[in-house]
Amino acid sequence: KAQRLLAHRRPQKSFFETLIRSLIILCVAIAVVLSSISVCDGRWLFARGQLFGLWHFCTVSNGSVLKCVTDLSLAQVEGLSVGAIPIRSMVSFAVVVAIFGLELLMVSQVCEDANARRKWSMGSVLILVSFLLSATGVLSFSILVKDHLTFTGFTLTYWCEFVAAFLFFLNGISGLHINSLTHPRN
Repeated sequence: KAQRLLAHRRPQKSFFETLIRSLIILCVAIAVVLSSISVCDGRWLFARGQLFGLWHFCTVSNGSVLKCVTDLSLAQVEGLSVGAIPIRSMVSFAVVVAIFGLELLMVSQVCEDANARRKWSMGSVLILVSFLLSATGVLSFSILVKDHLTFTGFTLTYWCEFVAAFLFFLNGISGLHINSLTHPRN
């Protein structure tokens, strides 16, 4: 009877596998925080005394006072007032999907049940979906304001979203890869 109990025990994870999975979870959490900050602030481009964002359009007056309005049509950028709606929806939804993905990654590590591998894979796929949404939002915003783009004009919150999209990609791919390495398909 004792031999049967030992035969049904799951093999223990190695230290390095646990470390790598923990680092993936940590990096996804960092990406979620960066993306959340970027979406909430939403001011992504500063050019020619104007601050273009997902939620606001601001101008800097001669007294260095920032005057912001929510009517993006005042920015006089063709398509910005209409295009900002799907962009902010995509990047906001990317954060939500990433939170669910992160939850699945953490649950798969805490609850060592028969579905842990499947939960990890689904979490990694959701992180990749977050990458697609986030990267599409970043690229779409850049295309909308292409006439005002300068490399130094991108704000810190834009770079937060860019780095978050990059981390979503790396961690989603890494999550799927570590799962296939440690649990080869039969």
